[in-house]
Amino acid sequence: MAVGVPEEAVFAAADAVLERGERPTVERVRQELGRGSPARVGALLDQWWERLAQRLRGETRLPALPAEVSQAFVAVWQQAMLLADGVAEQAMAEHRAVLEAERLRVAAVENEIRQAGAQARQQEAAAQAAQHTAETRLADLELLLAQRQAQLEDQQSRCAELANERKAALQEASTLRQELQAAQQQLAQERKATATYVQGVEDRAHREVDRAREEARVTAAQLRSAGKQQEQLRQRLDDVLEQLSQAQQLAAAESARATTLAQQLAKPVRAKRISTKPAKRAKKRTRSTNTTY
Repeated sequence: MAVGVPEEAVFAAADAVLERGERPTVERVRQELGRGSPARVGALLDQWWERLAQRLRGETRLPALPAEVSQAFVAVWQQAMLLADGVAEQAMAEHRAVLEAERLRVAAVENEIRQAGAQARQQEAAAQAAQHTAETRLADLELLLAQRQAQLEDQQSRCAELANERKAALQEASTLRQELQAAQQQLAQERKATATYVQGVEDRAHREVDRAREEARVTAAQLRSAGKQQEQLRQRLDDVLEQLSQAQQLAAAESARATTLAQQLAKPVRAKRISTKPAKRAKKRTRSTNTTY
């Protein structure tokens, strides 16, 4: 609706409606104007009716006319005034009805505005609560994300540590395999040396026994007359038998040590403790035995 329609336009439209022989009303004046709000047109139409009454009262002050003409003219204008007053009253009633309708409409609009405001405030409160909930949820999610990130970093660090430990374990395993191979080779060499040593001791012992027996048979006839020599030969035979027993015990000890060494090689942690001292001691005993014989 247009607001602020000029009063001259409203007055001119009301005059035009009146000239057509129609009673000026708010709707007719608005139709004549083609614009204007009912409240604005109604207020200006009230002013027009007041001015119309003033104009009619002014027309009663006529110049000197013949009495009959003047009376007739006054009678006509009085009837027009009465008609105008009736029209004005009716227009005022219509205007009041329009104003009441407009007031009711404005009240309804204000009520709608209040309801809309209350609803908007409720929606705003709900939106603020939802925003607060969302912000709280966002903070919780950010905290959870930070915790997950820290856990991920810890896991990555742990994975790196495990990778380093695995690499070190593989290197240690490779070193232990090399040490095991070296120990196995050493054990094989010691077993071979021990077997050779034992075989040599046994061979020498058998030869000594055979030689002692042969000497015993040769000197058997002489023992009847040479008791002292026989006793010496018997003593020598006992010594040889004792050496043979010692050699067999030594061979058994070497065999037991070789078995123990083989068991120790099954444990990679203790494999590096294997030494070559037993073989050296065996060689020393071999040299000592050869010197004795």
